Amino acid sequence: MSQDIRIDPRGYRFGAAVTLAVALVALILGAGVAGTVVIGVLALMFLPGATVGPQATVQAWLFKRLLRPRIGPPTETESFRPPRFAQQMGLAMAAAAFVFGLLDIAAGFYLFTGLVTVASFLNAVFGFCLGCEIYLLLKRTTTRAA
Repeated sequence: MSQDIRIDPRGYRFGAAVTLAVALVALILGAGVAGTVVIGVLALMFLPGATVGPQATVQAWLFKRLLRPRIGPPTETESFRPPRFAQQMGLAMAAAAFVFGLLDIAAGFYLFTGLVTVASFLNAVFGFCLGCEIYLLLKRTTTRAA
């Protein structure tokens, strides 16, 4: 993918709020079957964002159809690449939590579900995308090394 797709940063912040809600439900339900199913659904929700970009998620679709018509177009856009990396990190953490839930290892379930919760909280509430910042740090590090 050579072109840099531009996205509305409010969209992936909304997506983080949806992620936060789902992750909190998983934490409340706990490491049993119900919590494991919910975190598995969250992992599936991350999949299109991790492979295509955040513009391909269910959350982005909801944002475009329900919120954006009411708040208008963005004043600025951002590259999809850092949020896609954040989605990849979210997918990895949610998948790890799901596997730990399946294996009935509560500590692993809570650790990885907690990481998803904290990261989505930071983005939804403060607009701080932890995965995006890690992407930019890695990009700067690899660019200097080249």
